Amino acid sequence: MALMDFIKKQFIDIIQWTESGDGTLAWRFPMQEMEIQNGASLTVRESQIALFVNEGQVADVFGPGMYKLTTQTLPVLTYLKNWDKLFESPFKSDVYFFSTRQQVDRKWGTPQPITIRDKEFGAVRLRAFGNYAYRVADVKRFHTEISGTREEYGVEDLDGQSRGLVLQNISNAIAASGVPFLDLAANQIQFAQAMTAQLAPEFDKLGLKLESMTVQNLSLPEELQKVLDQKIGMGMVGNDMGRFMQYQTAQAIPKMAEGAQGGSGIAGDAMGLGAGVALGQVLAQNLAQGLQGNQGAAGSAPAAATQATVSPADVMATLEKLGELKSKGILTQEEFDTKKAELLKKLV
Repeated sequence: MALMDFIKKQFIDIIQWTESGDGTLAWRFPMQEMEIQNGASLTVRESQIALFVNEGQVADVFGPGMYKLTTQTLPVLTYLKNWDKLFESPFKSDVYFFSTRQQVDRKWGTPQPITIRDKEFGAVRLRAFGNYAYRVADVKRFHTEISGTREEYGVEDLDGQSRGLVLQNISNAIAASGVPFLDLAANQIQFAQAMTAQLAPEFDKLGLKLESMTVQNLSLPEELQKVLDQKIGMGMVGNDMGRFMQYQTAQAIPKMAEGAQGGSGIAGDAMGLGAGVALGQVLAQNLAQGLQGNQGAAGSAPAAATQATVSPADVMATLEKLGELKSKGILTQEEFDTKKAELLKKLV
């Protein structure tokens, strides 16, 4: 029996790999000082690729199928071993199997907030996380660059490197997309597409193909989130600045009621609410007048002359509100200057 066991260990007739489902990317067939028999059977299953390596040199690659190993099926290995005729004796060669199926639901995230540069808001700090999927696409490159001669190489061994690539390229992805950060923040699919376009070449360098990427959550700083909320509110009321001022006033009324002076309880709430409504009406009316400009030129000059005089307090309140809109990027400097001039004329 010992002699038979010894003989069985010397020659290999069947070469195959049955994945155990544990996330293995590369697996070396156990040679154990054995040699491959001439005419041995090689079985490569779907979602697998086999690679023959002779004395450190990458030789033949086999896709899914069943093969009889001869000089005809091993042309590169035949050349490397200088087989000028059919070989009859067993031969030595390392055989590696690679899993080419998708490795799904790999996690990525920002352990600490990262700083990106945006043309509209300057430096912005954010947190984000999601998942991605990839597969081994170029086994020669993956073998030489990543897995090497290890007996087994799994997805856990690659996770640190792949997550590092994602974090390293977030800023570049946003910059290369040319899309304002607020638009990316409001559309996570667009954000994921920008990251995929940036990361695909980096994964390709490792012999991998990035199949998909998702952004499941994007956390913004509080001040930037407020601007985003205002932009969404502006979209709800359209481009009518008068309506936007009414929207802003409606948001401010609860705070005005809380800070109202000269009363408490129900009385104070009533006074605060009344003050908020009155101020909201004045601001909305004055801003509407400023935006209309000279659209009322169809009226006669005497009618304009008899127009009611606007109080300086009302004009200053409106200018302050316009200044806030300018500082938040809703109004440009040119628009602000134009409305300011129109409002100041009302004081003359």
